[in-house]
Amino acid sequence: MLFKKSIPTLIAEAAESGEGTLKRTLTSSGLVALGVGAIIGAGLFSLTGIAAAENAGPAVTISFIIAATGCAFAGLCYAEFAAMIPVAGSAYTYSYATMGEFVAWVIGWDLVLEYALGAATVASSWSQYFEQFLSEFGIHIPHAFLHGPWEGGIVNIPAIIIVCLLSLLLMRGTQESSFVNNILVIVKVAVVLIFIALGWSFINPANHVPFIPANEGEQMLKSGELGFFEFFRSDYFGQYGISGIMRGAGVVFFAFIGFDAVSTAAQEAKNPQKGMPIGIIGSLIVCTVLYVLFSFVMTGLENYQAFAGDAKPVATAFAKTGYTFLNTALIVAILTGYTSVMLVMLLGQSRVFYTMSKDGLLPKFFSDLSKRQTPWKTNAIFMVFISIFAGFVPVAELGHMVSIGTLFAFTLVCIGVMVLRKTNPNAARPFRTPLVPLVPILGIVVCIAMMASLPVESWERLAIWMAVGIVIYFSYSRYHSKIRLAEKAKQSQDPTA
Repeated sequence: MLFKKSIPTLIAEAAESGEGTLKRTLTSSGLVALGVGAIIGAGLFSLTGIAAAENAGPAVTISFIIAATGCAFAGLCYAEFAAMIPVAGSAYTYSYATMGEFVAWVIGWDLVLEYALGAATVASSWSQYFEQFLSEFGIHIPHAFLHGPWEGGIVNIPAIIIVCLLSLLLMRGTQESSFVNNILVIVKVAVVLIFIALGWSFINPANHVPFIPANEGEQMLKSGELGFFEFFRSDYFGQYGISGIMRGAGVVFFAFIGFDAVSTAAQEAKNPQKGMPIGIIGSLIVCTVLYVLFSFVMTGLENYQAFAGDAKPVATAFAKTGYTFLNTALIVAILTGYTSVMLVMLLGQSRVFYTMSKDGLLPKFFSDLSKRQTPWKTNAIFMVFISIFAGFVPVAELGHMVSIGTLFAFTLVCIGVMVLRKTNPNAARPFRTPLVPLVPILGIVVCIAMMASLPVESWERLAIWMAVGIVIYFSYSRYHSKIRLAEKAKQSQDPTA
């Protein structure tokens, strides 16, 4: 039997209030800020230079537009579900309602890759910029305490500290966390706008010529000197030209990861039917506009080739403006960007496990709430788990795991929208994904294409992670599932049911 949670049951759970339930404190603007906080971070400040130098040149702006379009397909599907089923849990909850308990477990376990390991990866990068910020004032952290043992150090202390501080903030309360996140978002968006405004008048048009650098392989393809599959397998593919723009889109796509974290806070939104679509789509629109303008200015200030191998491309470009005294402000913007990303990822992870625990698929302590109505035990457990990864493990190499986990979640949500339109066409939908099934299908195609572009190692690690999750499901979760237990109780009372 395919065990599912009915839509009325989910809505009833969302309507619960009082002790033992999450507190509704987030407004539409707070949800947009939550999404912007999750999205703008490492992608904007590092991937832009990489994609410009290695793949698309100045046309990286087009890459951002293509990547945003792909995210929009998945975002529209998320918006329908989040407004229709305003319960904490994101893709896990949506899968439970459409494709059953086992698929829901798989996606819930998969989301750990996106949120927990994502937060650990960002924390590791945050520590490097924090050291750079301190060096501006003559303070230097020894290498041994900035890197783990596999990187020639002992432990990454700043990474551990920031994870612990943000976890403690989340334990204090969602409203307080949202307030801090709003401040962080305002600071980093302000600095991004300052970069765009000040840099615009220093743009050198020559740096945008050619806007799409030529790809020799594409010329050979047109002339018949090279076959399509030969071109696809060659080093020419992705090195500028049209293929470079597409590969650049694959690189900067991951700069948009995080908007789905808005849906994990659905049960804490004051008006989820209205607020969730605004939060998800609004944050995507805001970030896309900022990304396109930022990348256009950045590649206009400095020739794209200068960003090759540059760990701090933003500072390199900004040096061309003459406002070097604002370099410290840029570092602060990067730090705030990373901090808000970690905050939202930590919040998202705790809410997914909270919901899974409420369903009986995880032990009860994961859904225990404090007097401030936050899942503090989950926050505490992940504080330790993520701190270990951030402090001791070279998590940068796990970045592809974060990406493949996210894309897998996007794919299942797109599938779920089509499934629910068929199985429950009359359900109330405060927001409807337009052009179904075209939009979900396009979302699936884009996500699978992105997954296929990732290294084989990513698929192997995903398989191992999922194997562990499946063992847990069949050894614990299926025996404690509240839906299964309720069904068994019903059958024992009425064997003919």
